[in-house]
Amino acid sequence: MPESSIVGKAGDGFRTMMKMLNKQRVNLAALSTGPAIRMLDEAIRYALERKQSGRAIGEFQLIQAMLADCKVEIEAARALSLETARKRDRGEDVTMEVSLCKYYAPEMCGRVADRVVQIFGGQGYVKGLGIERFYRDVRAFRIYEGTSQIHQLNIARHLLKTARHEGP
Repeated sequence: MPESSIVGKAGDGFRTMMKMLNKQRVNLAALSTGPAIRMLDEAIRYALERKQSGRAIGEFQLIQAMLADCKVEIEAARALSLETARKRDRGEDVTMEVSLCKYYAPEMCGRVADRVVQIFGGQGYVKGLGIERFYRDVRAFRIYEGTSQIHQLNIARHLLKTARHEGP
């Protein structure tokens, strides 16, 4: 390969690729948060409108608990993604944080989708209201840019490596 074909410095390709991949992983974490917010909004609206035994289902404590769990997880994913992006923008090493984001946010989105389908009941599972599509579509977030299991391994390896260097 001629020297003129090399982008950057020779030998830096893997490091450059990993920096770009880290950026994409933070982006995917943020991208996973958007549909979760939308699904929660739809679930809240539905919980206020849908009646069971003459009451809005949003008055039932188990529905309230599912809504609350969704909100807490969404805000945790948002905070983790924002803080990781800030660190990356400052030039800090975010190797572990990126895996934390990429692992947590898509898994959170899947849990939100599952709860929202549960809140909608049969209507959430069949075509018509669009919730079933979210349920299918957000599943792919756990696969893109490294599967959840790969990020679990990345996190564990980073923890063990740090512990070895810092000592007991």
